Amino acid sequence: MSAVPGATPIPLPIFMPQSSTVPQHPATGKAAGDAASKTSSKRDLDPAFPLPKLLLEVRDLTHPGSRAFLSSVVPTTAIEFAVKRVLDLLYISPKCPTTTVPGTRSVTLILRSMGGVAYTTGTELDGDHKEIHFSIEYIDGIPKPRKADEILGVLTHEMVHCYQYNAQGTCPGGLIEGIADWVRLNSNLSPPHWKRETSGRWDAGYQHTGYFLDYLEKRYGDGTISRMNNKLRTVKYNEKAFWTELLGRPIEQLWSDYGEAVKAEGGMLTDPGTEAENTGEEDEEMVMIEKEDAHNTNNTVTGEGPITSKQTPTTNTEDQTGAPKSSSTHAKSIPAGVV
Repeated sequence: MSAVPGATPIPLPIFMPQSSTVPQHPATGKAAGDAASKTSSKRDLDPAFPLPKLLLEVRDLTHPGSRAFLSSVVPTTAIEFAVKRVLDLLYISPKCPTTTVPGTRSVTLILRSMGGVAYTTGTELDGDHKEIHFSIEYIDGIPKPRKADEILGVLTHEMVHCYQYNAQGTCPGGLIEGIADWVRLNSNLSPPHWKRETSGRWDAGYQHTGYFLDYLEKRYGDGTISRMNNKLRTVKYNEKAFWTELLGRPIEQLWSDYGEAVKAEGGMLTDPGTEAENTGEEDEEMVMIEKEDAHNTNNTVTGEGPITSKQTPTTNTEDQTGAPKSSSTHAKSIPAGVV
């Protein structure tokens, strides 16, 4: 059939791929680790979680730590990245009827001079407005090749505290911090010196508990830690009942199973994904760490809300093996630098 003279030809249809809501790493532009890849197909079809109002307060623009922060990451991208990772890993979907995200209305990142690393608190206005206080002295002391990753790791860990539940103030502090580092681990932000450790108590907190939770997530399936967080919304914590109702076994048995699983892997304690990146410089690095006591009498919540109280930071160092002497906020080296 011949074309009609003078008629405009109809253009061929253009294929437009669906956009994904999986957050991109601010430094690499790639999906945020294996966890993001696992959920990408689901997230392609789901609407994005609404973001809170995000604010930045820099109390000393001339400090080297402030300059380092602003030259290492794009603040809006880095903070959004942290929020999206927390929401994607701890909550199912905005459309899911069982998804109950805390009513966090704003998050203000405050860069200021202080001891320790970082802490999260509610504001004087109410618990739905959060503040993350981040030490500019700590930022200044981060080795340059790891600066962007460390910033992202700290932000991601602290952002969990803006959105997680704590069994109405009864959850063990080690589990609270373990969930935060589990999110960090699954955002591809674990530092090279983190290790799977099976000695001691399961609720020692931070990466010690974070790796244990990662074992449970792999053993019982994707969404296990999300279900755990939701259970911490609805009940007060009773150790025996909590774990048997959630996973069908007491925590002592689960911790023993984890030890056996690590042993069966040949006794490997370091994360295979980060072991090759561990260097002598990183082994010897003295990392400032914070301790957040979830049993502090000021650590209270209202109703079903997430943690709202101020967590008081302390300063410690690591020993020369890289194993922390107390719980810590860390981050892993991924290619740094976004300006």
